[in-house]
Amino acid sequence: MRRHGGDKAGYAMEYGRDPLDFSANVSPLGLPEHVRAAAAAALDGAVFYPDPECRALRGALSGRIGAPQEQILCGNGASDLIWRLALAKRPAKALVTAPAFSEYAQAVNGTGGSTESFLLKEEDGFRVTDGILDRIVPGLDLLFLCQPNNPTGVSVGQELLTEILSRCRRTGTLLALDECFIGFTQDPELLTMQRELDGGNLLIFRAFTKFYGMAGLRLGYCLSADRNLLNAMSEAGPPWAVSNVAQAAGIAALEETEYEERLRNLILRERPALKKALEDLGMLVTEGEANFLLFKSPVPLSDALKKHGILIRECGDFEGLNGEWYRTAVRTREENMRLAAAMKEVLA
Repeated sequence: MRRHGGDKAGYAMEYGRDPLDFSANVSPLGLPEHVRAAAAAALDGAVFYPDPECRALRGALSGRIGAPQEQILCGNGASDLIWRLALAKRPAKALVTAPAFSEYAQAVNGTGGSTESFLLKEEDGFRVTDGILDRIVPGLDLLFLCQPNNPTGVSVGQELLTEILSRCRRTGTLLALDECFIGFTQDPELLTMQRELDGGNLLIFRAFTKFYGMAGLRLGYCLSADRNLLNAMSEAGPPWAVSNVAQAAGIAALEETEYEERLRNLILRERPALKKALEDLGMLVTEGEANFLLFKSPVPLSDALKKHGILIRECGDFEGLNGEWYRTAVRTREENMRLAAAMKEVLA
């Protein structure tokens, strides 16, 4: 079994209660009521197959983000689309950063390709440096980048990212850019590379699951100007990838402008407060820009915090990190302070 955050079911089976879950980077505001109502109403149509082309959802997305419908493919979360990309493209050689979301390498390796890693170093603040440009060469089929990166929370500078994309275009490398956490940053419109889609060699992943508290509904989408690639990805997995409930929830979520502003303001306010609380406890904390923080602890934390009813993400299984590193979601002030208080007891 792969290990990701969010295993509330495993915790409940072991401890007989639900945890306060900081291991999954999901909106602390929960599922918006309008989205909940839309999902519930969609159950009346559950007897029918969902639209395999997600026409209404793609239309709503097009109107909201300004991309043509033909440049949008919806899937069962971003991870589904990552695997569909690997199945459709069958890259012989791919480059990933380390540490990064494990599904990039899993998908490439699982479809017969091989991956190399570009190590993100602690002394560089886990930032992608211009050294990556030397790794983008003819014969590199695919480059995965995450903006901002998971688990570090650090984004790639715009000037460097533009240069990376230019290099990819010269070498025939597809840049697969994961923007699933971009909505939590201070200025998503500045960070996104959507404006570069028409130039080619670019595929962007996004998801509803984290930002709208819809992780259990499973909904993501990708953007590309390469219609042949999107068609191949669509055919690379089972049909009806997105349920009618998830499609209805996604359409409703796109109307949640007030929720989005409230959530972004909460994260922008609480992230530095949680960072300071962790540093006051002696943790080394990265300069994260998303709704989570990567930190190094002088003592083991995970098992002790579980006894306090709290889950955090151990990061020793990420390439480039060891067992001293953990990731915590940014949640509400009350929840964040509960985490800090439990950690203080563990450290005492």
